[in-house]
Amino acid sequence: MAQITMKKVSGGDAGKVQLDESYFGIQPNVPVMHQVVTAQLAARRSGTQSTKTRSEVSGGGAKPYRQKGTGNARQGSIRAPHFSGGGIALGPKPRSYAQRTPKKMIRLALRSALSDRAAEGRVIVVDQWGFDAPSTKAGAAALAALGVEGRVLVVLDPSDANAALSLRNIPEVQLITTGELNAYDVLCNDTVVFTSSTLPSSAAAESDAS
Repeated sequence: MAQITMKKVSGGDAGKVQLDESYFGIQPNVPVMHQVVTAQLAARRSGTQSTKTRSEVSGGGAKPYRQKGTGNARQGSIRAPHFSGGGIALGPKPRSYAQRTPKKMIRLALRSALSDRAAEGRVIVVDQWGFDAPSTKAGAAALAALGVEGRVLVVLDPSDANAALSLRNIPEVQLITTGELNAYDVLCNDTVVFTSSTLPSSAAAESDAS
């Protein structure tokens, strides 16, 4: 297992921590990450756009003029697609854009994304946030002490309410819980910050499964 230095919110060292090789030490699988992220973004699409066909547009129940003798092409309804105000041919209808993605592929994409960030030295582990009360100023100071730059993904325990309230208003910070950790959010941020209790490991995954 790879070993990194665990940090305190003050920026000091809090000992060493082992990174699980199965999460942070594999060779990133770029095609799988691409496929999973594409499916995740597709599932976000609302798919509510809709156009009316000629059967749904009001009016047009009678022929606009007689069949013969006018010199014009014969027409049956002014609501045909080639008329202004008519129905739309082959237009979009409500649909789901969701793609079926195997769970093994989703897990592999997450592990690939975490391994990529770990290889670049952009995984930080904090022993605990330890905020006594919600304070955005204290949250910003803690991130500055940790030396993070750019967009930051902070993985919190659902019970760590003070940390969530302290960090949520910082523009470059994205907060998620352990159950929401996914490849897309990891790849969208420059640095991933865990606590010792939220750090992924194969042992924790096996205990959750049991």
